[in-house]
Amino acid sequence: MQQNFIPDMQTTKKILAINGSYREGGITDQTLEEFVLLNERYNAEVEVVYLRDYPIEFCRNCRDCCQMPGENPGKCVLEDGMASLVEKLELADGYILASPTNFYTVTALYKRFLERLIPYGYWPWDMNAPENRKKKSTGKKAVLVSSCAAPGFMGKVVYGTRRQLKLTAKTIGAEVVGTIFTGLISKQANASLPDKSRKKVAKLMTALLD
Repeated sequence: MQQNFIPDMQTTKKILAINGSYREGGITDQTLEEFVLLNERYNAEVEVVYLRDYPIEFCRNCRDCCQMPGENPGKCVLEDGMASLVEKLELADGYILASPTNFYTVTALYKRFLERLIPYGYWPWDMNAPENRKKKSTGKKAVLVSSCAAPGFMGKVVYGTRRQLKLTAKTIGAEVVGTIFTGLISKQANASLPDKSRKKVAKLMTALLD
């Protein structure tokens, strides 16, 4: 019987999962729980941030955080939970970026989080467009997690969810090493994560930590 490769790591790697789902116990929650269950086996520490419970305000588009140069994120004028979340992003060794597909793209919860990543941009007032502060690869990796009512391959290719999740990874300086798109989830009120998705989680964990 074929066994999944388990990385030989001396130190525990910290993986930060961003969960943009509205629904407690839904497919997105179930998928991230599978990652958490692999903590001990893979010598990893997966922390899940539930955006539905996290104190993040809407971006004011003031661009104060974009004016100072440098590779480190700028400082936002809003005093909410985003500063500590940016700190978590900076300290993490890898990322799981997750949002179900709503109206063909990420949820409004996730989009609000994505817009608040503007401190990762350098955008003084005399520039037409921002520059990403993470222009060089950080060596960190990310996997993308989503679900949709359509078949999974359609959601991955046709809808805008994957594009927004990839943009998140690029903004924080991470390389995307895998994607899981669970499809056909709307045929019952309380869908369960399919076995094939559970098996893929282990492969993605390996890619994330390799």
